[in-house]
Amino acid sequence: MGVVRVNRRGQLVLVAAAVVALALVPVVAAYLQLGYAPGSETTAEPRPGADAERLLSRAVARAPVVAGYDWADSAEAVAVVRDALAPRLDALRTARLTGGTAAVVAYAPGVADSWAASECPSGPNRQFGACRADGGVVVQERGGRTHLVAVAVAVRVVSDRRTATLTLVVER
Repeated sequence: MGVVRVNRRGQLVLVAAAVVALALVPVVAAYLQLGYAPGSETTAEPRPGADAERLLSRAVARAPVVAGYDWADSAEAVAVVRDALAPRLDALRTARLTGGTAAVVAYAPGVADSWAASECPSGPNRQFGACRADGGVVVQERGGRTHLVAVAVAVRVVSDRRTATLTLVVER
């Protein structure tokens, strides 16, 4: 009879496999509780209001400084601001056309008038003149010069699922 050697390596591998299997039990339980289904994709819901506000805030911040215009030429300064904002408003109108979403963007003169009457920067330590709204663009006389204060825009976003209407007053 020969010598019989007992090899415990197989038992060690079996025990290691059992430990790994037990470690995976919580992962499988979490997988089943979350209801994750492979192949299902979740996409972020478009947020037209936040997107429009971000685009308009940047556009107004980058609008040309119109302080070089005298207060008597404020209408010309407003025209310069409108010309500078036109490409951004066009970009907002066409941003999601391929995805089935359309945006109607227009200046909001009534909102600008109300904002100019109630929110115009003033106070005892300020030497500012009154604000004037011109077709959705609010300007103020400061030291005889024209300064851009705010822009009011109405945005209506229409998609196959819903319609959202919002009015934004973007201050400079």
